[in-house]
Amino acid sequence: MNSTYKVSVNKVFEFDVTEEDILKTDITSNLDTTHHVLLDNTSYHTEIVQSDFNAKQYTIRVNHNTYQVNIADELDARIKEMGFSIGSSKQVNAIKAPMPGLLLDIQVKTGQEVKEDDPLLILEAMKMENIILSPRDGIIKSISATTGDAVDKGQLLIEFE
Repeated sequence: MNSTYKVSVNKVFEFDVTEEDILKTDITSNLDTTHHVLLDNTSYHTEIVQSDFNAKQYTIRVNHNTYQVNIADELDARIKEMGFSIGSSKQVNAIKAPMPGLLLDIQVKTGQEVKEDDPLLILEAMKMENIILSPRDGIIKSISATTGDAVDKGQLLIEFE
């Protein structure tokens, strides 16, 4: 099976690249992030400046020019055709207790702005402290529990605006 990748450069140019195209390219790795590429008798010095493997987004420098590159495979294309998007912002509006436990600490206040992965609270369950992180950027609308409360699985703890 010959996979095809959709490559977008600077959100302006789009290319279809096949596995066959990749195999025809002469690439030598210099370091983990730098490579020497020979394509159609033209030499390119490349460096991966920044990468987000999960989002398939890369910042690449080619001969001292910097490019933003997004790569999508056939699965990404099918998901997009179905109306979904990978890496879209999460629309979680409430944090519920993932398990029964004791609420040791609430690290946010009503009205506070939080970023994705900021710690919200600490829940002790099965003799372990579990830090509950924010699933998205947002503002805390309400807090429905207090430090020291015993909470049940599925109990509402925090709501986002």
